[in-house]
Amino acid sequence: MTLHRRTLLSGAAGLAGAASLARPHLARAQGGKSATLRFIPSTPLPSLDPVIATSYVIRNHGYLIYDTLFATDETFAIRPQMVSEWQTAPDGLKWTFHLRDGLAFHDGQPVRAQDCIASIQRWSKRDAFGQTFASFVEGYDADDARTFSVRLKKPFPMLPAALGKLSSNVPFIMPERVAQTDASKPIADATGSGPWRFEAKEWIPGQNAIYTRNAAYRPREEAPSWAAGGKVAKIDRIEWLALTEPAAAVGAMVQGEVDWYEQPPIDLLPVLKQNPRIRIQNVPLGLILLMRFNHGQPPFDNPGIRRAVMMAMRQDDYMQAVVGSAEYYKEAKTFFTPGSPMSTGAGGTEAMQGSLEKGRAMLKEAGYKGEKVVLLAPADQPIAYNQSLVTQELLKNLGMTVDLISTDWATFIGRRANRGPVEQGGWSVFHTLWSGADVLNPALHPLIRANGEAAWFGWPKDEALEGLRDQWSATDNEARQKELAAQIERRAFEVVPYAPGGLVQQPMAYRDSLKGMVLSPVQFFWNMEKAA
Repeated sequence: MTLHRRTLLSGAAGLAGAASLARPHLARAQGGKSATLRFIPSTPLPSLDPVIATSYVIRNHGYLIYDTLFATDETFAIRPQMVSEWQTAPDGLKWTFHLRDGLAFHDGQPVRAQDCIASIQRWSKRDAFGQTFASFVEGYDADDARTFSVRLKKPFPMLPAALGKLSSNVPFIMPERVAQTDASKPIADATGSGPWRFEAKEWIPGQNAIYTRNAAYRPREEAPSWAAGGKVAKIDRIEWLALTEPAAAVGAMVQGEVDWYEQPPIDLLPVLKQNPRIRIQNVPLGLILLMRFNHGQPPFDNPGIRRAVMMAMRQDDYMQAVVGSAEYYKEAKTFFTPGSPMSTGAGGTEAMQGSLEKGRAMLKEAGYKGEKVVLLAPADQPIAYNQSLVTQELLKNLGMTVDLISTDWATFIGRRANRGPVEQGGWSVFHTLWSGADVLNPALHPLIRANGEAAWFGWPKDEALEGLRDQWSATDNEARQKELAAQIERRAFEVVPYAPGGLVQQPMAYRDSLKGMVLSPVQFFWNMEKAA
């Protein structure tokens, strides 16, 4: 299969204009000696609610302004964060948590047990791991202002792991008044208790976002390790800049007008590497490419047809279309992050042979009747769009009727929520990506859930897969978890909640004036200093 990536810029002419394009977007530092860090996020901040949205830019925003009860460190261990100590009843049916001294929200109000309970309850209605957690909960008790308990119907040893999950959706702690917002409606109040404050008056959705240091924040005393440990805010002001034109963003980096570029295009890395003051660094765990099917509508309501398409897929085609060079990708015929403890790859080699011939035979055997496949493709999201172009060609070569619908991101987001048939604005398949941090194990992984209408877009339903996942979440025996993870992978390759497209690296670029960066799958800002 031959397909070329969409190039973001053509030749030197595009780069020549980068400098002039960059300057109009940037605000100059205010007077004085306070440090200002200028950051180009993957997309401008569209909204404020990290519980409603799985968007990584909103997750990163959340880590700036909120804190968590527990946190994940660089060894994948779960460590206390806002919690100082906790007890578990001998029968495992009650957990009691005590908050650290001095925790306060940005409005000066203390963080209370009631705030924690309300925040957990709202998060657990939206997040896949949270929904599992909620199914074990009998009730909550505010024992005193800084102590609360969780009563369980049956033991749930993964409880700290749920409250300390690293990535979307993160169970951030909000004021009770905010956390009482309906879980289907976004919050409008960004009051947190974290290291920085969100300057709401300086923000317009989709444009620059500003954060200022919270002088009242009390970090833990331990050294930082991913989301755990001491979150020491050493930067006074953080400016997220809406530089969406790659030439402008690269020009701003080269000139030193910005400090950190979250996702520079692979095509332009050679330009950045020429500057001795710029560092290029791969983000740990990488990004997982994937093809998501609509399990509620023909033709992909038929698992045999899903298996046929997956059999014909060649991960190399997808990864080359996204990043081009094998330096930035590797095969990943697994449903869990390659290299992580739960990634077994059981069943992957057999199910993903990259054979167009076998795929055609399986498609015929499954009874494909020529139904139209609507392939949603957001043209302003190159990683998703480039995958879509590969799939368009693949489906045509399989003999399927395919209609690629090119949209902008906002239209794509709206249409993928449509559960109806394609004739009524529905869809059949789309591409996306998830951080390796989100698919480390069965409890975290939102796309492995097969609970029908409550599942993520595509709405797969399979009681066997759900049962195995519940068994995994109910044990803390690592050997048993590994055994169950292998069974989950085998079942997933049979029912195909989605088809893995491989693992790609997305390097970030930052200037050497930034010292102390916590290198993580999430973009953290604590412990970092900006030298002259």
